[in-house]
Amino acid sequence: MNEKNSLTLKEWADEDKPREKMLAKGKKELTNAELLAILLRSGLRGKSVVEVAKEVLAKSSNSLTTLSQMEFKQLSIIKGVGQAKATTLMAALELGWRMHSEIGNDKELILKDSIDLFRYMSPVLADIDHEEFWAIYLSNRGKVLGRQRISMGGLTATSVDLRILFRYALEYKAVSLMVAHNHPSGSLKVSHEDRELTKRISEGGNLLEIKLQEHIVIAIGPSGKADYYSFHDNGYL
Repeated sequence: MNEKNSLTLKEWADEDKPREKMLAKGKKELTNAELLAILLRSGLRGKSVVEVAKEVLAKSSNSLTTLSQMEFKQLSIIKGVGQAKATTLMAALELGWRMHSEIGNDKELILKDSIDLFRYMSPVLADIDHEEFWAIYLSNRGKVLGRQRISMGGLTATSVDLRILFRYALEYKAVSLMVAHNHPSGSLKVSHEDRELTKRISEGGNLLEIKLQEHIVIAIGPSGKADYYSFHDNGYL
């Protein structure tokens, strides 16, 4: 048995430590397993902390999105993890989601198309177990003036009050807007109600000279990765 595999990170040779590798080469050079190993701190006798980290990733199909959705019980029963390390992993992953959500505070952000909107809103909508509907208000060059959650509902639907949606548009002095909602079911198939809502928002915006640029549906599919459906790209706008 390799003696190094039964040691903590502190006891490893420098060239084998993810922490030292980060300091020497930068965080971008570390693999996902090495980054997780820093959080886990120590492995088991006969199994290095990086090997434990690889097992954690294997349990989530090597998807950080899937890993972030795992429950405490699922993580804590992995050999070499336990309660304390499970809470550390969950806290770190939650901070990652919240960091991405703070992009919404960037007043210089410009949204041009469906992929821009997906990247902007997936950290907010992809990882929740109920449906929410958000509106993003834009200037004449597509700069984000603000965003608002218009409604939230259950597992399958949420209602949208157009008076609230356009009240915010007038408050922000928006020239256009984009909207997004999620499907907690994981399906990107849009319903008749989704299409009708898009039509109503578009028509209401035309009356106020506030153009609806895009509407996307975000969901996490069987692969564990977030994806989206664009009403504009599919000819509904």
